[in-house]
Amino acid sequence: MKKRKVPMRKDIVTGEMAPKKDLVRIVRDKDNNVSVDPTGKKSGRGAYISLDVAIAKRAQKERTFDQVFETKVDAKFYDDLVDYVDHQQARRKLFEDGKA
Repeated sequence: MKKRKVPMRKDIVTGEMAPKKDLVRIVRDKDNNVSVDPTGKKSGRGAYISLDVAIAKRAQKERTFDQVFETKVDAKFYDDLVDYVDHQQARRKLFEDGKA
């Protein structure tokens, strides 16, 4: 069996490389709307962040996406991002416990 290559992406908050499945894509479309892209297929400029609540809160505190996308990002987006990451982290923990 041939071993498959694992796609790696850089977390813009920590600067560390991680497998793409451990990150979530944030996208800015041509109308400068910033949103979470759970499928990873929306068109626009993308950036990745780890599925870790502490890192999401750090991005919120430092307003990382304002700098990356060179636009003013609404504070509600950061709240939604923290909630989304928290939810995904809880799901991952639940399903990993189910496998063992």
